[in-house]
Amino acid sequence: MTTSTMYNVERLLHTGPGGPTDPGLADHVARHGPVVIPSSDDPAWADVLRAEVAASGLAGRGGGGFPAAAKWDAVLRSHRRPVVVVNAMEGEPASAKDRALLAWSPHLVLDGAELVAALAGARSVVVCVADDRDDSARATQRAIVERQRAGSARELSVRRPPARYVTGEESALVSWLEREDARPVLRIDKSVPLQVGRRPVLLHNAETLAQVALIARHGAAWFRQLGAEDAPGSTLVTVSGAVRTPGVVEVELGTPVDEIVLRCGPTGPMAGYLVGGYGGAWLAPELAGTPLAPTPLARAGATLGVGIVVALPVTSCGIAETARITRWMAGESAGQCGPCVYGLPAIAGDLEDLAAGRADAGVLGRIDDRCRTVFGRGACRHPDGVARMVRSALSVFAADAAAHAAGRACPGRHQASVMSFPAAPALTGGES
Repeated sequence: MTTSTMYNVERLLHTGPGGPTDPGLADHVARHGPVVIPSSDDPAWADVLRAEVAASGLAGRGGGGFPAAAKWDAVLRSHRRPVVVVNAMEGEPASAKDRALLAWSPHLVLDGAELVAALAGARSVVVCVADDRDDSARATQRAIVERQRAGSARELSVRRPPARYVTGEESALVSWLEREDARPVLRIDKSVPLQVGRRPVLLHNAETLAQVALIARHGAAWFRQLGAEDAPGSTLVTVSGAVRTPGVVEVELGTPVDEIVLRCGPTGPMAGYLVGGYGGAWLAPELAGTPLAPTPLARAGATLGVGIVVALPVTSCGIAETARITRWMAGESAGQCGPCVYGLPAIAGDLEDLAAGRADAGVLGRIDDRCRTVFGRGACRHPDGVARMVRSALSVFAADAAAHAAGRACPGRHQASVMSFPAAPALTGGES
């Protein structure tokens, strides 16, 4: 793979940052071409689309990485007409890809949603946009009006759940649609579809549906021209931190992490890279050449997550940044399970004391023990992601962690955070 290949990926966001936003339906069709969406049940057409998406190897882009076609099979087995839900909540503060898609390619997302609805026999599509994302909601609503005027056969609507990190978890989102209670539910068997009323729910991330729309037009072989055998296609990545031009870029899966950061203009040497989001993991600088794809990232102890790379400069403190993230994530839980209610605040407090250089000698072991205790114990994976991120920090920034634990806190803890937060929390461990 060459750097030039990475720079020329323009499948989803062809206008690119700074280009014309909110393209109309006519512009969308002129760019991508028309797509056939049956107005009534067409089993033969549905079989062809399902086969193409299965052959493409498309995995969900919302963080779970579940094969898209396999998710459809679980709903189709119920033999009931589902409701299609587009998850454009984007609760990760460091992510902007849903906003980018709904600004630059709203009709591509809606194409995918209507295609999936036609395949599954759904009569309605609900697009969920957080209640603090008015621009995204307006762009989506304008696109819906255009499609309705053009004769869309399905009911399309926008709903505005609360802007919380955990609301984007699929069971929490469906709970909100059902009874306006955005809390995750424990799912023992995830092959059983979630429901709104008596209808099963077919839920996809906005980017996943945009990819479905492209596969329906161009086919599986075209989709697989990019990426790796076990991770085909392109993906959207939000790059931030110590870069000159932060934003959303589209890259070929398998592009090395450091090449993605290079595209956005790194401002200097890096102490590490947060990959996958606030429930992701830190990568050490020597692993920055790891390909952005599930298998190589897993070998490096990281995860693709929702497509986020935050570049941490050497002037910042990885322990302090991890403490800030953990405190914010602790405040974003649904407040219904012990691991989140008690475990995450305790981990955050220990990290804050560690960052300030005022922790006791057993702090590192205690943090690790607490991370092990909360992992796999919640109704959702919220505590799991935080625990993974924290443990990766203690590994990548091991020397700094040891120095802090010995009372030698680094000056970087006083630097302004390079992380994104709706309201950045201050460290509370008695800094000096």
